[in-house]
Amino acid sequence: MESFRLCFHNFLSFHLSIIANIFRWLFSSLPTIKRFPLFVPFIDAYISLLFRFANLSPCTLDLDDQTTIHFWAPNHRRYDKPNLVLIHGYGGDAKWQFMYQVKSLAESFNLYIPDLLFFGKSYTSRKERTEEFQAKCVVQGLKELGVRNCSMFAISYGGFVGYRMAEMNPEMVEKVVILSSGVGCSKDQKEEQLKKIGRDPVELLIPEKPEDLHVLVNLSIYKYNPFKWAPDYFLQEFIDMISRTYLKEKQELVHHLLSNHTDCRLPILNQETLLIWGDKDRVFPLMFGYQLQRHLGPRAKLEIIKNTGHAANIESPDSVNALIKAFILPQSKDL
Repeated sequence: MESFRLCFHNFLSFHLSIIANIFRWLFSSLPTIKRFPLFVPFIDAYISLLFRFANLSPCTLDLDDQTTIHFWAPNHRRYDKPNLVLIHGYGGDAKWQFMYQVKSLAESFNLYIPDLLFFGKSYTSRKERTEEFQAKCVVQGLKELGVRNCSMFAISYGGFVGYRMAEMNPEMVEKVVILSSGVGCSKDQKEEQLKKIGRDPVELLIPEKPEDLHVLVNLSIYKYNPFKWAPDYFLQEFIDMISRTYLKEKQELVHHLLSNHTDCRLPILNQETLLIWGDKDRVFPLMFGYQLQRHLGPRAKLEIIKNTGHAANIESPDSVNALIKAFILPQSKDL
């Protein structure tokens, strides 16, 4: 299935790029039109439709007079299904990062998918930039949606948030799944990894130009580049609409993540924990997965997906979903 998706994606992206360039050429003589985004809003609407077909609807919650958090939540909660919270990383809002997973996961779980603060429609005027504050906001939003217990799947930066959420709310979070996250890395390890990558972390995680986005995608994806055929103006549309909103605040999140504060002793979670890693991850190499597994002890296990990079949620969503279901669902339940 994943090999078919890969071939189809390459075929589709190539032909869409041709169509995009034709439209760009047709509109090139109309300077007032070409300033407006043309393609990313269409794709964003299509992804929203995928979420709606998965029995999800958007909702925005005011946690207080300074903080608003956006969720995708079930239209009708099924009490015979467990609750699963999906927490995204950098690289766009929740829709763009979980679009390949929601349909399959929604068949087995009640999905709750927040946009973290400063992503999508979530925002706070407060000055906190910690993973703990992000986690508190997610938990408060879940409680307002009536969620009292859940399992959690978090990717990359979301893993830092999800880890704190599980630590601070052991009575709520039952099982934890973390995909390719640098949780537990020391400051020295972060600096060494950044030297190997050779890019400023802010430029890497918050691209401003198409070439920056190409670097991020090439670093995150092993099997294929989803933007290989995309013209630069399409990539700039994506950057302007998805990546550069709340730019200053996102930069502050990165700086906090790299600060000494994040090097405090990492607590050991009480929950059973599944770690998933791509064996070709160049952002947080596999050694970090083994390191986190050793730290967590016997309640944690590590699953490795072959020929997959950092963004396994994009490259190998079927494999990731199968691991999530096998870990969280009762063994008697049909996967």
